[in-house]
Amino acid sequence: MKNVSVSAPAVQKKTFADRVRLEIRTSGALYIMALPVILYYLLFRYIPMFGTVMAFQKFNIAKGIFGSPWIGFDNFITFFNSYYFVRLLRNTVLISLTDLVFNFPAPIIFALLLNEVNNRWFKKTVQTISYMPYFVSIVVLCGLVIDFCQAGGVISNAFSLLFGESVNLMSKPEYFRTIFVGSNIWQGLGYGSIVYIAALTSVDQELYEAAVIDGAGRWKQTIHITIPSIMPTIIILLILRMGSILDVGYEKVMLLYNPATYETADVISTFVYRKGFVDYDYSYSTAVGLFNSVINLCLLTLTNYVSRRAGEISLF
Repeated sequence: MKNVSVSAPAVQKKTFADRVRLEIRTSGALYIMALPVILYYLLFRYIPMFGTVMAFQKFNIAKGIFGSPWIGFDNFITFFNSYYFVRLLRNTVLISLTDLVFNFPAPIIFALLLNEVNNRWFKKTVQTISYMPYFVSIVVLCGLVIDFCQAGGVISNAFSLLFGESVNLMSKPEYFRTIFVGSNIWQGLGYGSIVYIAALTSVDQELYEAAVIDGAGRWKQTIHITIPSIMPTIIILLILRMGSILDVGYEKVMLLYNPATYETADVISTFVYRKGFVDYDYSYSTAVGLFNSVINLCLLTLTNYVSRRAGEISLF
């Protein structure tokens, strides 16, 4: 009897189109849910990047991007040599660093404190109240800040009790950064703590039980268990924050500053707004905005590199 060898059927390799159809059939609902986000980034983030060409042109709205003359780096050189360059860069960096030093750790500390609260009702109440300022309109928030800080306002009166002088704090350049960062902390404290509270729920409770057996108190548990457990989350958010270190929101600054505080309040984003929408110098404002974005990208890449080398935690 002869041995008959039966060869295994050849496995047909799926084409890209077949894989796409299979992916749509199995995860179609997820793609539909993600579609609005994808369209948002396409329409408002990626397609507008084509407009950065204006930074290298003397843009004329009548001629358009394709008809405007090319001037190379002249807009950048004009900005670097202008009186505003040093002031804008100084104000933007100081406000961003002050906000980073005080505002970034505030939600972490708040989340750690809430994590120590055992009364569930009190904990939920504090969380709900702390979230509320985040949903207040920026216009309303700035109106409240101006009312509180003007002569006769609540904060101004408290200032007068300490220093014996009731003044309009919004007209004092030296207080603008403190007011700006302080209002950011008040508005974003509760909302910013959400991600840390979520991270704290994933900490292994057996670690705490072992620490209690070893005689560690709550403080040592926080230092040696809680903080190291949420450190990856902290580092990732710090990397993202460093990527927007020069992005001080122009809306809030414009609502709070005035000619008396330009020296310490004027930042790159407000300068871009004035040049683009007040002076209609689109090429110049695009060049300044592109410079701002390039610096942010460099800081993001550098922070990510340092984090990956030091702690093996990174975005990419």
